[in-house]
Amino acid sequence: PFVIGVGDNIGVRTAPEFIFSIFAIPVGAYFKGGLTPHNFLISSYDRAAPQGTGAAKVGGNYAASLMPGAQAKKASFADCIYLDPLTHSKIEEVGSANFFGITHDDKFVTPNSPSVLPGITRLSLIELAKTRLGLEVVEGDVFIDKLADFKEAGACGTAAVITPIGGIGYQNKLHVFYSEKEVGPITQKL
Repeated sequence: PFVIGVGDNIGVRTAPEFIFSIFAIPVGAYFKGGLTPHNFLISSYDRAAPQGTGAAKVGGNYAASLMPGAQAKKASFADCIYLDPLTHSKIEEVGSANFFGITHDDKFVTPNSPSVLPGITRLSLIELAKTRLGLEVVEGDVFIDKLADFKEAGACGTAAVITPIGGIGYQNKLHVFYSEKEVGPITQKL
C-alpha cells in the first residue's frame, strides 16, 4: 500500500489531497539463496535520524540506505547493518530488516529503538521464541562491541523473511556467528 500527495500545492506543506493505492506483485526473498547465511557490513552512515521518521514506512527512509547498500555489495557483503544514530554503538537494523541474535545462554535478543520500523515477522519470531522454543526474549540494546555474546544472528522482515547472518564485518574484521555456510539450530527451528 502507498499514498501519494496530490493537488495544487507548491511549497513545503501537506498536500491537500491524497491518492491511496495498493501495488501487488509476487516476489522472491530479498536476500537470495533461501535459508543460507549471508555476511553483512557495519555502515558508517545513518539510515534514520533520532526523533525522525525511521519507524514509519515512508520512501524517504529507504533513500539513505541506497549508497551504503551499494558500497557493501561492492565489497562482497549482502548489505549493511546500521548502528544507532546517536552513539554508533548499538545495532539497529540489517539493511531494511530487523536484527535478532541468539545468546550463548539461549536468549532471543532484538533491538528496541524508536527509529526502527516494527515488523510482523519480528513479532512472530518473538512469539515463537517464547511460546514454542521457551527462550527468554530481550528487546533492548545490542552493542556492536558485544557480538561475541551471540552464537547465532539473523535478519528478519517481510522481504528478508528469515536470513541467517553468517558474519558481520566491523573495523576490518569479520565476526562469524554459527557458520558462514550452515544455519544455526535455533535459527533453523525459528
